[in-house]
Amino acid sequence: MSVKEEKVYINTEYIKLDQFLKFCGIAETGGHAKEIVAEGVVYVNSEQCLMRGKKIYPGDIIEIDDYRIEVLSEN
Repeated sequence: MSVKEEKVYINTEYIKLDQFLKFCGIAETGGHAKEIVAEGVVYVNSEQCLMRGKKIYPGDIIEIDDYRIEVLSEN
């Protein structure tokens, strides 16, 4: 299984994890994002994350299934 690496740019200081999952198209709705996080399949900087409100900053790496997403700042 190959990993799909992506870069996602945000134009704010941070974005909450559930909003980020919707923003980058992994989750269709906020409820879907909540379910994904609750399943324990989301990793932030190589650590499992179960907090949908976790603040995601530029420089963070989000891993879920076969995706590896680097968060970058637009500014």
